[in-house]
Amino acid sequence: MAIKVHPSFAIHAGEWLKTEIVEAHGVSINDVAEAFGVSRQSVSAVLNGRAALTADMAIRFEKAFGVKAETLLRMHSRYELAKAREHEADLVVKRLIAA
Repeated sequence: MAIKVHPSFAIHAGEWLKTEIVEAHGVSINDVAEAFGVSRQSVSAVLNGRAALTADMAIRFEKAFGVKAETLLRMHSRYELAKAREHEADLVVKRLIAA
C-alpha cells in the first residue's frame, strides 16, 4: 500500500527556498543568480515553481545559504511524487511479475 503525502506537506522546494530563505534574508533573485553564476531566469523558474530543483542547483543553494542539498532534494522528490500520485489512477500499467 502506497503512503500518500497530504498536499499541504508537498511543497516545491524552490517555493520553500523563496519564502523561507531568499526573501527571509532580503536577498534578490538577481543577487542569487549573480552569486550562483547562472541566469536570473533559471533562478526565477526554480523559486517560482516553474522548474524542478536539480542536484546542481541544490548544491548552489547549500553553498550560498547552508541548507543541505540532500534535504532540498528529498523535499523536491516528495513534491514530485505527490503531484504524480494525484494522477496515478490514470496510469494503466500491466504487471510484469507476480506480487
